[in-house]
Amino acid sequence: MHELAPKLGRSALKQVLSVLRRSIGRAMTLGLAERNVTTLVQPPKGRAGRPSKSLTPDQVRAILESAHAREHWMYPYIVVSLTTGVRTEEARALRWDHVHLKPEDGSAPHVWVWRSVRLGSDTKTPKSRRTLALPSIAVRACQRQWAWQDDRRRAMGEAWPLSGLVFTTGAGTALRADNVRRDFRIALRGVSGIDPEDWTPRELRHSFVSLLSASNVPIEEVSRLVGHSDIATTETVYRHELRPVMQTGARAMDEVFG
Repeated sequence: MHELAPKLGRSALKQVLSVLRRSIGRAMTLGLAERNVTTLVQPPKGRAGRPSKSLTPDQVRAILESAHAREHWMYPYIVVSLTTGVRTEEARALRWDHVHLKPEDGSAPHVWVWRSVRLGSDTKTPKSRRTLALPSIAVRACQRQWAWQDDRRRAMGEAWPLSGLVFTTGAGTALRADNVRRDFRIALRGVSGIDPEDWTPRELRHSFVSLLSASNVPIEEVSRLVGHSDIATTETVYRHELRPVMQTGARAMDEVFG
């Protein structure tokens, strides 16, 4: 375990230890081991993780108003992530049949966050399955994304994959974490006050929480919007973005961006 400590974080080390404990426990049941020595082991501290941070409202505006960012194919992905708080694995798995820009029942534009790129395509937890209203800026971003994909479909013809995914590569294939991270940073180049290498796509979600907090949205509502199982998770993971005094997501985003 101590040899793995410089390479893995504490959470990963705990998972490794858990697997070892179950394996040796199974061996004891089969009479192949007399004692589970892993019960005496405490996982070492592990490698320090990269602390997450959030964009300020001014930085968010700089990104959304940047001519370079607006011309990049990642722009709709950035807008939807910033204004809904979806996880990166949820955005990559989002399907067009889960996006409702003009609902027939007269309800507000919304998106079903019911899938992720995790094993089994399920969300991280049951409470992560949620339906989110889309602020106007996200509706426009989705309309732009549909038009971009339509142009690509026409250009590629039958070679265009019928994945139904909202966010894809220019060839219509599913996005990978590495090309999202790379192109996210390319999209941020030239944005005033932003060093692209300092930011990752997951911090768009942190920035969403920060923007809601700055708009005095209660922590209970923030927790529901980001799909946490309870507010304790929100407070623990996003404590640095939350203010002591915390209406809802789509409305707050409309107020911030007009």
